[in-house]
Amino acid sequence: MSEISPTARALRALDVLQSRPGITATELAGRLGVTERAARRYVAILREADIPVESTRGPYGGYTLGRGLRLPPLVFSATEALGLVMAALDSQHRVADPDDPVGSALGKILRVLPTNVARQAVAMRETARTVPERFPAKPDPEVTSTLVAAVAAQRQVRLGYRTAAGNPRTFEVDPWSVVVRYGRWYLLCHSHHADALRTFRIDRITAVEELDGTFAVPADLDPAAELEANLGQGWEHETHVVFDLPLEQVRPWIRPTLGDLRALPDGGCELVGSTSNAQAYAGEWLAGVPFAFRVVGGPELRTAVAEVADRLRASLEAPVSG
Repeated sequence: MSEISPTARALRALDVLQSRPGITATELAGRLGVTERAARRYVAILREADIPVESTRGPYGGYTLGRGLRLPPLVFSATEALGLVMAALDSQHRVADPDDPVGSALGKILRVLPTNVARQAVAMRETARTVPERFPAKPDPEVTSTLVAAVAAQRQVRLGYRTAAGNPRTFEVDPWSVVVRYGRWYLLCHSHHADALRTFRIDRITAVEELDGTFAVPADLDPAAELEANLGQGWEHETHVVFDLPLEQVRPWIRPTLGDLRALPDGGCELVGSTSNAQAYAGEWLAGVPFAFRVVGGPELRTAVAEVADRLRASLEAPVSG
């Protein structure tokens, strides 16, 4: 087995420093599988190559790459490059469009892949174009980029928004975080008009205007948890479903976006929430639950469940062609 050269170790150290700013010499040594003295030597090699590695002493000190560092071109292994192509294809079906940011970036990767890998990737890309997208509504990259910048600068914004019914609205908000959940992009924010936390689908945001006002994000904010809780509340149609099974058995089937799951005194549990689409709630989620339940409310959900039941029952009564 060939011995790994000091230069190769130093490049590996550079990779670690990129991904773990503030890492200590002890931690770096552990990542590289060498002694702490050797790790410091590899840092010295990087500095000799004019790579600015800054060090801070003290209990919270460590190594950090200096600002303005220009790294050499990225080098992908065939497996890494193909994996990146697959991820792009899975999340964005417009990758064949050179004017689309993802398509443009993917095209650059394909041009530098080894010929045999590029051939496979191109074939995958062309095949993916014919597959229906799971979520055809995609956020506009420019809108998303502006929102991310406003979140980072803690700058208030005015949003142009298109509701699910297609009605144009305008909101002034404090943008707290951009969160991706279940294939959708959401803006978690504080609405000035409602004086409350709100979530907006970014693919429905038509315009973003930065305002002069600033804000402070709550110190204890957990964006993913807040989004999950908020998505199950405040929609047009109430939902109330009762299960005779204990909460622990039902919990794995319940996403927070479906509502609040609570234990009942009789040993069962109930799910209380709201939805903007009772038909999807009934046909896509409730229809897939593998145990009995009772739909207590609201009226829109009960109607939707009855329609699903009638459709399934009618499928059994339909004549079978011989």
